[in-house]
Amino acid sequence: MRRITRNFLIGLLVVIVLLLALGALPGLLKSGDPYYMSATPTDGELAVGDGGGYEAINASDLSERRFEYTTTALADATNGTGYSEPYWKGPFGIKGSFTHSPFDERSSLQSRYPNATEGSSVYVRQNETVYRLTVTQTKP
Repeated sequence: MRRITRNFLIGLLVVIVLLLALGALPGLLKSGDPYYMSATPTDGELAVGDGGGYEAINASDLSERRFEYTTTALADATNGTGYSEPYWKGPFGIKGSFTHSPFDERSSLQSRYPNATEGSSVYVRQNETVYRLTVTQTKP
């Protein structure tokens, strides 16, 4: 193999490895402020299905792989408000371009189910309980 071809292939390999590291690195960084998806049960304030409120999303329609923060918060909400695992936003906002976040999930739910949205909250029904999903920065 010619020297120029070998150097080109080595350079191409280095670029590929750097791009892969750049894609994986932001998900491993735990800097900045943590954010959580929270699921708070509503106390009958939402009249679902009788025209007086919002149409809550059926939780069984949500994939655990696509909505990991949402499903984790709902699973944790057995005795009150549930929270997902933390998502660290990062100090410069670069991480959001490379990683999946609770903000992405909330935005996706709001666009797919506009009738289940009120402001920055989304309503989800699981086992006859309606939960208000929000992204919070604090976890008690």
